[in-house]
Amino acid sequence: MSLVLDPAAQDLLFREARSANTFTDEPVTDEQVQAIYDLVKYGPTAFNQTPLRITLVRSPEARERLVAHMAEGNRPKTASAPLVAILSADNEFHEELPHLFPAAPQIKDIFFSERPVRENAAALNAALQAAYFIVGVRAAGLAAGPMTGFDFEGVRKEFLDDDHTPLMVVNIGRPGPDAWYPRSPRLEFDQVVKTV
Repeated sequence: MSLVLDPAAQDLLFREARSANTFTDEPVTDEQVQAIYDLVKYGPTAFNQTPLRITLVRSPEARERLVAHMAEGNRPKTASAPLVAILSADNEFHEELPHLFPAAPQIKDIFFSERPVRENAAALNAALQAAYFIVGVRAAGLAAGPMTGFDFEGVRKEFLDDDHTPLMVVNIGRPGPDAWYPRSPRLEFDQVVKTV
């Protein structure tokens, strides 16, 4: 059985998509980011909680502050990417649940009244949304460079607040010269999938 998705789209989103390490200076527009969000907002989360929050780093001053918190090897690409997004989990996502999950607005208080429960749910579901965001960047014909090599607490204090937990920093743009490391191996089907 073949996939329904067109082979060119399969290549764009998966087979040929790579984490870029260099970028051209072509800007990433607000319209492109809006189109990406409008596509990926339909990705699934538990109770439709949608805890992902996206902080776009556009100003030179904000970029400089972010680069200072990146691991040494991630600084040059974060400094030069046309757009950088800080993806975080909103630990107070439950406040939106009466609107986002109107079939059972009481879910907010039944399941998510305690902060540790919210933090675990937010981390898992925002990570799922982050994966969709990366695929959405690829669908826009752009390259994404997701990274977790940074000072999480420093980024939280600099750009977020106590109710938001940083997940990753994503450099976004058109790939530049020598943008790719060699493709690393992947596990084979029978190494991953087990039937019981």
